[in-house]
Amino acid sequence: MAKHLEVTPEIQERLDKLADKYQASGQELLNFLDGLLYQDYNTYWDYIHLDTLLSLQNPITSIPDEEVFIMYHQITELYFKLSLHEIKQLAFADGPLNAQLFKTKVERINRYFGALTHSFAVMEKGMEREQFLNFRMSLIPASGFQSVQYRMVEIAATDFYNLVDKNERHRFSSKEGSIEEMYKYIYWKKGATLADSGQKTLTLKQFELKYTDELMRFAKKYQDCNLWQIFQSLSAEEPVLQELKEQLRKLDLNVNVNWPLQHYRTSVVYLAQRPSDIASTGGTNWQKYLPPRFQKRIFYPELWSQEEQDDWGKSWVQDVLDEAGLSKKR
Repeated sequence: MAKHLEVTPEIQERLDKLADKYQASGQELLNFLDGLLYQDYNTYWDYIHLDTLLSLQNPITSIPDEEVFIMYHQITELYFKLSLHEIKQLAFADGPLNAQLFKTKVERINRYFGALTHSFAVMEKGMEREQFLNFRMSLIPASGFQSVQYRMVEIAATDFYNLVDKNERHRFSSKEGSIEEMYKYIYWKKGATLADSGQKTLTLKQFELKYTDELMRFAKKYQDCNLWQIFQSLSAEEPVLQELKEQLRKLDLNVNVNWPLQHYRTSVVYLAQRPSDIASTGGTNWQKYLPPRFQKRIFYPELWSQEEQDDWGKSWVQDVLDEAGLSKKR
């Protein structure tokens, strides 16, 4: 027989708070307690939907390492979602933000991208080259280029103007150009446009058909509350302000240098061969699209010297080429 529960003042306080909570939603506490009587205990596998999660790897070939490829990209998308989760809390916080909360959230995003960058050895060294070169042909025209969450991280991190192709920014007299006009010249389009004809690849056409409207809405939503706009609105003492700047500089490097160049390193391992490099599955020009020194995509140019901007990612790329023994051939 169960021991009779003594209703202590602490328990009564919790019951009163629960009663207030459920009364506000039109429910009585007694109904809620009845529900608890019949509710099953939670389990780890139900809580994270483990069976569903493990059923989401569906290779389209029988080549074993394709599953490695799928799982790592799914992990990547979860990290992007975590990053967007942190940014959203800053952009749409209830009440004024303080510098410490901003620093905490940006530090988290840097940890997510740090984990992604360091874990990329799963892709670089975790697949047999011949297996990869075989199953990749079945993926055409799908490409990591089509990750909309990565585009959303970019858009939510900076003023939209900074994502315009560096050779097209002269079209806009200020950063206040319309999102629609600037989007026509967004940097990533050149990465999926055929250089000889100027035609869009199918990869880009698919991406734009599915996501253009969504990205336009997203960009307008974050126009006044992206990370740079939030940073500029904060009041902080100089030492704290410097810490925030360092976190933003680190984020700039993580998203725009370290992460794409890990892709570049892997592309060199799998796709670089002479006399000509192997094309990507989406037809993107990975040799020009991935290296930051070509894109010069910088979220926070105000935080970098002109020399740092001029040398953006240059040494990183050279190190990769030296490792692969390709530096003299490019």
